[in-house]
Amino acid sequence: MSTASKKTSEESLSVTIDNPQHLTELCGYNDKHLAIVEQETDVLINPHGNRLFINGSPSSCLVAQAVFNELMQRLERGLSVEEDDVLAAIRLATNGGGAELITTSSDRYLVNTRNKTISPRSPQQAKYIDALKKHDMVFGIGPAGTGKTYLAAAFGISLLLKKQVERLILSRPAVEAGERLGFLPGDMKEKVDPYLRPLYDALHDFIPKDQVTRKLDAGEIEVAPLAFMRGRTLSKAFVILDEAQNTTPMQMKMFLTRLGEHSKMVVTGDPTQIDLPQTAGERRPRSGLVEAVGLLEGVKGVAFTRFTDKDVVRHPLVSRIVKAYERQDGAS
Repeated sequence: MSTASKKTSEESLSVTIDNPQHLTELCGYNDKHLAIVEQETDVLINPHGNRLFINGSPSSCLVAQAVFNELMQRLERGLSVEEDDVLAAIRLATNGGGAELITTSSDRYLVNTRNKTISPRSPQQAKYIDALKKHDMVFGIGPAGTGKTYLAAAFGISLLLKKQVERLILSRPAVEAGERLGFLPGDMKEKVDPYLRPLYDALHDFIPKDQVTRKLDAGEIEVAPLAFMRGRTLSKAFVILDEAQNTTPMQMKMFLTRLGEHSKMVVTGDPTQIDLPQTAGERRPRSGLVEAVGLLEGVKGVAFTRFTDKDVVRHPLVSRIVKAYERQDGAS
């Protein structure tokens, strides 16, 4: 359990960690975690015994203290603390504030898979997980690196392992291949696999590779291009459409109307990254994702979660890159 007490100076706080093992994990190898907190929150941290002394501006000290409180809650739940978790806690403390930290640390937002337990790394991710639990159709919209597809796949795997659905279906439009799949070497699987590889990578994060193979062979997990969804009714399934900004309105309507009984559907995409092919002399086709958002906003049973650069959970530099491009787009 951690406790914090205000020092005589307005610019100093201390955090006490009673469990020696928790203190070791909190600090990281060679105090690497402390160095990350110092760099990202602009404080100085001096570990002494079972206490961490935090020095800096009052606001920076409070952010650092909130970071350690979040990490302690992870450790007390039996979860590990890695560098990514430290960065996530900093993001939560910076963007969401203390009240959000308490919410996102709740077991209510944990997603259990065979390989790992997933927890939200931004307040918006917590809202996304909540939407996945409560709604049959969820749209996750925002830039790359915000966990839209990753969290949806983790949630789908958790439902499959608990036998709450019979199938997990992941799909993408193979836009880069266009209508020329037939001219590519190899069988159909070899032709489309390059466009679906990110979905396979996510699956391997959640369950062992041999189990992924077995479930693919048994039809419990299906990874397929969007064109393969036509004419089907997807019942007792958790269905994910990734890179949905690259669907046409007709494709999107086709996909959304595949939803069958006892199924959930998640649509993810970034409207700023539309790669639909443009025919010479014609305007670029309208994105099916953009149209669907306009049509379905406010429809009962459909939830929308919108992510921004603040929710990017990759390297901190990725968030800065996204923000730089957004500034350029805003100025043009």
